[in-house]
Amino acid sequence: MDQATIVIDLLLRKYKADRKWTRIVLEQLSEEDIRWSPTPESNSIANLVAHIAGAARQWFDAAYFGAAYIEDRSEEFERGLPMSKAQALELSERSYDSIVRVLEMMQADPDRLLEKPYLAYPPFNGGLDNNATILEMLLHQFRHLPSHLGQIIYIAKMRKGELQW
Repeated sequence: MDQATIVIDLLLRKYKADRKWTRIVLEQLSEEDIRWSPTPESNSIANLVAHIAGAARQWFDAAYFGAAYIEDRSEEFERGLPMSKAQALELSERSYDSIVRVLEMMQADPDRLLEKPYLAYPPFNGGLDNNATILEMLLHQFRHLPSHLGQIIYIAKMRKGELQW
């Protein structure tokens, strides 16, 4: 097994696990829990789910599945973002599914990890630019998305106390 295949397999396992843990947490929450934030300035779980979805759309759906690029993603962080529990579950699953689909495409042809799919899009934040490879994008999200999953778990524990794993 070559290094590219090892990296793809590790990332695939990680994103599938994150999808599973996010679902387990969201299923234990109420509608109110999804929209609650610890302070007026803090994100709610709805904001974090919307942000994960925005990242998946920007980095993967737009490049590989024909989704429109959204330049202004500020609504992900609107206070009181309306989102039901069912919407949060569906949006979260769809977000992780798109990342998993890209990784499965890379499994079929590991050389594609070095593709630069964003040449037609404006520059991004997060230290990446239009010359970023899919590997760089996957690794960027490997750092980024788990931090938001951690925030979701923390907020859920604030609401529920102990969670069932």
